[in-house]
Amino acid sequence: MKRTLSLFLANVIIILGLFTTFGVLGLQREEQEEQERFTGVLERNVTLRILENDTAKEKGFLQEVLDAFNEEYAEYGIEAVDANIGSFTDLEKLGPAGYGPDVVYQANDVLMKYAENKNIQPLPVEDLEVYSEIPEQAWDAYQSYFGTEEYTFAIPVNIQEPVLYYRKDLLPENWETEWDDNKNGIPDMVEYWTDLYAFSAQIKADSGGNNYGYMKSLNDQYFAAGYFISYGGYIFGQDEETGEYNTEDIGLSAGESYKGAKIIRQLSSVMDNNCADDTITTTAYELLGNGTYFATMTTPDVYETFIENFADSWKKTHKDWSDEEVDEYVRENLVMTKVPQLPVSGDLNDQESETFDMTVMGGINGYAISAYTKYPNAALAFIEFATQYEWAERRSELLGTVPARTDAAKKVGGISQVIYDDLINDKICIMPGERAMSQVWSGFGSLLTFIVQDGLQNGNSYSTDEKLIAALKELDQQIYDAIHTLS
Repeated sequence: MKRTLSLFLANVIIILGLFTTFGVLGLQREEQEEQERFTGVLERNVTLRILENDTAKEKGFLQEVLDAFNEEYAEYGIEAVDANIGSFTDLEKLGPAGYGPDVVYQANDVLMKYAENKNIQPLPVEDLEVYSEIPEQAWDAYQSYFGTEEYTFAIPVNIQEPVLYYRKDLLPENWETEWDDNKNGIPDMVEYWTDLYAFSAQIKADSGGNNYGYMKSLNDQYFAAGYFISYGGYIFGQDEETGEYNTEDIGLSAGESYKGAKIIRQLSSVMDNNCADDTITTTAYELLGNGTYFATMTTPDVYETFIENFADSWKKTHKDWSDEEVDEYVRENLVMTKVPQLPVSGDLNDQESETFDMTVMGGINGYAISAYTKYPNAALAFIEFATQYEWAERRSELLGTVPARTDAAKKVGGISQVIYDDLINDKICIMPGERAMSQVWSGFGSLLTFIVQDGLQNGNSYSTDEKLIAALKELDQQIYDAIHTLS
């Protein structure tokens, strides 16, 4: 992990030019002050405040990085510490007051909102070791134009996309003969939404509503968006050359996106009322762990949380098992895999339909440097250190994250390589880093709730394709009005 001082100084000299240029664009700094602060010399005897993911702190990852970095840079008097504030702390509010962190770890949609109002700094990424190891699709999430110049505002750390978690030990004993039609060794119910729907209906009926197959909060806009995008819908239109979003072009009703709405309505029928709110989001760990649920959908970075809940539940009924035996069992039987394929017909009752890979809403988490830091060069040293191969691999090991680095994703393998490939093959729609997204989520979430409740009650409000199409067109107009008219 050792970096020579000469290499580091070369990097910070380059960052001097970028920071000064960005200051002209409108940072809350006077030009003279900018010139004085960014001298191209590594600051000494300083303390950096690092804002990290809460899970990274709980699992000890952050402390490991801090300890290693501090040992590496002790000779310069640079110390990095936990910012000791919540991971969703608003930099825009704390930064100008002098209470914000120097380095921020967050999702691209949050960081790019900060970039929009000049709350984070552009980075000289092309001169960093990590640059060549991260694919263009990940860098795109952190690039934006100001005037005619394109800037990069963060270093990608890990890739987020929805994945399916399921309990292998809850598969029926006859799954290889009854639930593997193509004989590829993969249970049909985790490979196709039509089969997972049928399996879930069977579990619910057989248990009298005490157990469930697939369970998820269906009004969760982030996860639900994939159903619409897969059938041709989109959030905002994009410029083909620059990638910039056009918030006047709302496309949730585009293509055959109504099929995605139809699937959500059908899925609700094999669940219970909790799927119409956020209850399952917080209870899924426990209920998948104790076997009430067979499967759910969420992101890779909570794998260890599922493991802990599964282990705690298993220990209660297997008191004679050692901790090592329990850990081996739960890791063998908790499976994280790609989300199932969708039916071309958009009907979960259509077992004969051709299927295709789902396109999901995803994101890129990364490190950025606060525009308000007094130590930009030391902050750059930290994020370059923390995004090295060894730390990308270690983060994945401790947290279950999917590295954005090509070399680390390849080494970790398994689902990490699959998700990395999804990013490269445009199967992940990166969440737009636009402030207008708050208006999208508000209206979209309300419609999802109505559709789910209609499905739970076997109602008539959204029971036909025509009604779903009309509802989605109305939603597009509502979102447009909220962004451009009512505001």
